[in-house]
Amino acid sequence: MKLAVEIADASDLSPKDSSATCNAFVEVDFDGQKQRTATRPADRSPQWNETLLFDVLQDPEPGRFPTIPAVEVSVLHDRRLSDHNAVRPSAFLGRIRLAGDSVARSPDEAVAQRYPLDKRGIFSRVSGDIALRLYLLDEHGGRAAAANSTSAPPMMMNNVDQDQRRAEPAAAGMDAERLVRNAFAAAPPEAARTPADESTGKNNHEPSRVFRSVPNSSSGGGGGGGGGGGEHRRATLHAMAAPAPPPGQTVVMPRPAGPPPAQPPGSAYGLVETKPPLPAKMGPRSSAAKIASTYDMVEPMTYLYVSVVKARDLPNMDITGSLDPYVEVKLGNFKGVTRHLEKNSNPVWRQTFAFSGAHLQSSQLEVIVKDKDVLRDDFVGRVIFDMSDIPSRLPPDSPLAPQWYRLADAHGNKLQHGGHHGYGEIMLAVWLGTQADEAFPEAWHSDAHSLSQEGLTNTRAKVYYSPKLIYLKVSVIAAQDLIPAEKGRALAATIAKIQMGNQIRRTRPQGGTANPVWSEEFMFVASEPFEDPLVVTVEEKVAAGRDEPIGRLIIPVNSPYVPRNDLAKSIPSKWFSLSRGMTVEEAAADVTSSIKNRESSKTFASKIHLKMSLETAYHVLDESTHYSSDLQPAAKKLRKSSIGILEVGILSARGLGGNKNPYAVAKYGAKWVRTRTLLATPAPQWNEQYTWEVFDLSTVITVAVFDNGNLHHGDAKDQRIGKVRVRLSTLESDRVYTHYYPLMALTPSGLKKTGELHLAVRFTCTAWANMLAQYGRPLLPKMHYTNPISVLQLDYLRFQAMQMVATRLGRAEPPLRREVVEYMLDVDSHMFSLRRSKANFYRITSLFSGAVAVGKWFDGICKWKNPLTTILVHVLFLILVCYPELILPTVFLYLFMIGVWNYRRRPRKPPHMDTVLSHAELAHPDELDEEFDTFPTSKPSDVVRMRYDRLRSVAGRVQTVVGDLAMQGERAQSLLSWRDPRATAIFITLSLVVAILLYVTPFQVVAVVAGLYLLRHPRFRSKQPSLPFNFYKRLPAKGDMLL
Repeated sequence: MKLAVEIADASDLSPKDSSATCNAFVEVDFDGQKQRTATRPADRSPQWNETLLFDVLQDPEPGRFPTIPAVEVSVLHDRRLSDHNAVRPSAFLGRIRLAGDSVARSPDEAVAQRYPLDKRGIFSRVSGDIALRLYLLDEHGGRAAAANSTSAPPMMMNNVDQDQRRAEPAAAGMDAERLVRNAFAAAPPEAARTPADESTGKNNHEPSRVFRSVPNSSSGGGGGGGGGGGEHRRATLHAMAAPAPPPGQTVVMPRPAGPPPAQPPGSAYGLVETKPPLPAKMGPRSSAAKIASTYDMVEPMTYLYVSVVKARDLPNMDITGSLDPYVEVKLGNFKGVTRHLEKNSNPVWRQTFAFSGAHLQSSQLEVIVKDKDVLRDDFVGRVIFDMSDIPSRLPPDSPLAPQWYRLADAHGNKLQHGGHHGYGEIMLAVWLGTQADEAFPEAWHSDAHSLSQEGLTNTRAKVYYSPKLIYLKVSVIAAQDLIPAEKGRALAATIAKIQMGNQIRRTRPQGGTANPVWSEEFMFVASEPFEDPLVVTVEEKVAAGRDEPIGRLIIPVNSPYVPRNDLAKSIPSKWFSLSRGMTVEEAAADVTSSIKNRESSKTFASKIHLKMSLETAYHVLDESTHYSSDLQPAAKKLRKSSIGILEVGILSARGLGGNKNPYAVAKYGAKWVRTRTLLATPAPQWNEQYTWEVFDLSTVITVAVFDNGNLHHGDAKDQRIGKVRVRLSTLESDRVYTHYYPLMALTPSGLKKTGELHLAVRFTCTAWANMLAQYGRPLLPKMHYTNPISVLQLDYLRFQAMQMVATRLGRAEPPLRREVVEYMLDVDSHMFSLRRSKANFYRITSLFSGAVAVGKWFDGICKWKNPLTTILVHVLFLILVCYPELILPTVFLYLFMIGVWNYRRRPRKPPHMDTVLSHAELAHPDELDEEFDTFPTSKPSDVVRMRYDRLRSVAGRVQTVVGDLAMQGERAQSLLSWRDPRATAIFITLSLVVAILLYVTPFQVVAVVAGLYLLRHPRFRSKQPSLPFNFYKRLPAKGDMLL
């Protein structure tokens, strides 16, 4: 027997999200069986029209009707649609509990009814009702009332038999799904009824039951009732011969015609938690855990390694008696080829080939030696390995020793015909291993065997390190005895130009004197090893746009020329002689020559006063401070010890689209890692693991995926696919996080999901005391606070540091290209974006949402919306007034209780890029086009004019808000400024009266009177503004003084 629960709709449910809506679904619990309906997003009056079927236990005595347990129907809010990081997947909206006696014995007796939702506890906020219809069905889809047919009157039995006979022919030719759909099909209108239907209705003593759709609360009326001509009706057709659905099956009713409901923003860009078979998760007893401990965060991948070392005594195949050998390693349809060596019978290759486990398509491995010819390559000999005999090797085992193998011809003969000479020997090592093998990074993989040597280099996994960056501080103090560039002319205004590489800074011009004083300080970014010298040039501004050099100084940026300042000490300044009329090379030679030679060869005596130092106590910012991965100072002796280890397994990606050549790049601190490039696949499987030392938890690791465009063309750019950031402070210690992170690309045409990246992340703490002590230390080194750098100068230095890192990593082999480094470091994050401005504005407003919620709660207390809560607040207030020493303990105890209460709702997933918070999905296309515009703009004048006008309108609204805030502050200042003499006189008089009253009245009495006045009943309140509010609004401000 089955219990059918028809769920029609609900109305006026409680709002549960920030947009005053809810994502409602219904969960039915019957006799230990739980089923749920679909979720209706952003709808407080949802419609489901679904039927849930449950098994009912039969009574052991035949003929007795079974006892029906209670049915509990809960309406819940799905939090995961609006909050991807929600700990609890659902929130309570209401429930009803129906006794088993209220369940109809057959569909004929069941009537749809509306039930008001009940609370779960005293403090639950529940509203609305739900429409349900409950009845029983037997195992064959017929009425359950047939089981109790002995007590039915004869007339009812006749009606039942007639209904069964009419239903059986119609139901015999239908499947279960059509039968259920027909059961809830709309009844034909009165005009369309046939005479046969009317005659059938006349012959029956009881008319066929028709139940109508339950009206919403807005339409009024009850659940069953009468009919208007336009009211939609549903007829009940009893499926007598329908087979019973499987236990627990959910029957979904057909939805009305119309567009599908819109998904809430951000629902397609959430994290997906996974459970891959990682050794770190499966425990030490699993077979997968036998892999090396350094690779327990990735799935083991099987590879067949073939190391071709060398060959000897190869026979000559050409007429000329020479041999140009190369080796072909063949496994099924995959093969790898070594380079050929000209005229060498004892060649040495030392190349390793790796065949993925997915490519092990043959039972034999062939290693063939061939002779390179112009027309056709000659066969020299081969060695065949049976795949079942190849040994396995797992680190930390030592490398497998290569062995000599005698070559055989195509028929297996190892001796040449008519002689005793063989075909030579080849040294090989063949084994089965994993990606933990030390031969893995440099091996030629089976999917890249067709690439050239240069293209193959661009596919290999590599580790890079950023150059060590140091701030160079140069103070230009003064100059002496300057001589103009042309004799007989007065000295014009002079400036000092300081240049190091591409970084150029200039002082303010000082004119009319041969001994100018500038006293300006500049900061530069230098990288070790120091390649660019520091060039100081004193120039004379002869005319507009024309500067003539009158002296130059070149200083190498290393010790002892520029001292290091590790301990933030004062560095002494020095005088330097300027060289006149010399090129850069001559000036550099002059600086490196001895002082004696310089004094004998140069007579020019112009000097400049400088103070230079390498400030290694600073941390050079090459990333945004909001998501930096390194906060350590440049000086090694000032760095703290590590507090833990970060392990990241870059497992795979999916949904990249098309045949891309994807690879991943991860950056944390100075260490960059790059996975190998997998060719022509939208779902790459990397399974590579990397480790970093962690010095600060308030840091972020960045992982990005790119499409390699340099496999065949060296000048193409690598295309961005998407990136992920993970903040370490949000990770629990020793927990392995495995999730699919959404990869997104924001383009002028809108937001696009480009795929998903599968990562495994684990943070292991090694120094708990140091980790906890860091929360009390400054974020940056001390020099950033004792001698701070201005914001404008810091942005300039950050841009220069990014350029240096991109240049240095672009010189590696294979290079980490500039577009990759700039994307990882967010070079263009400082550019204006109206979308980001809106996002930041809503971030600010959300900060005040807590205060607004408290204000609304207090307003509800004052208006006695919940009398019980208001009475409790009165009692608490009187206790705190009588015992003021309990105020601070109560506040901190309340904070403790809030934290403990929120612990069960703590995030279980690491944070990721939120499209709703970023306003990426709802951004206007023109706003995105402006965000991706070049600087300076490349758009036509009419577009620029339109955007300028839009910016003016936005700035106008901001200007109005700022003016209103200033007006409120000026009104407070005018209380005692006598700008309005009457208002000031009233205020100071009242102040005197209040002072006297407070002096003679105990504080507890004043607090009680004030509190009870604020919490007074609405009956004693006026709808007009209060007297102090009216008085404050009449105070003058300075708005009328503005032009």
